[in-house]
Amino acid sequence: MEDKMTVLCVSNSYEKKYYLNPEFMGLPKTIKDDLQILCVLFTEDVGGILTFGFEPDGTLTLNVTCDEGDLLFDEIGSELKIKEIQRTRSALLESLETYFKVFFLGEKLEEV
Repeated sequence: MEDKMTVLCVSNSYEKKYYLNPEFMGLPKTIKDDLQILCVLFTEDVGGILTFGFEPDGTLTLNVTCDEGDLLFDEIGSELKIKEIQRTRSALLESLETYFKVFFLGEKLEEV
């Protein structure tokens, strides 16, 4: 695996667009719908561009960027909203990490 992030999805408030990486079309429809709703609501609320991506080790990261000079972007709100997502949607985020590790990195599922 390359040493760069694998993008899962992106929501862009400037272009009013949502993108799901075609490599993840195998995800259940409900998960894809949840991701789209989560991302679009996030960028509608605070602005900017939200990217869900996987680090080479399979860790899911949420990154927010904004255009230079965007006076409407809520930087503090974006950080708080990411923490809220990580707290309230932890099961979804952990499931996505497991999916990536198994189907993309070839790791074995751990028996519980």
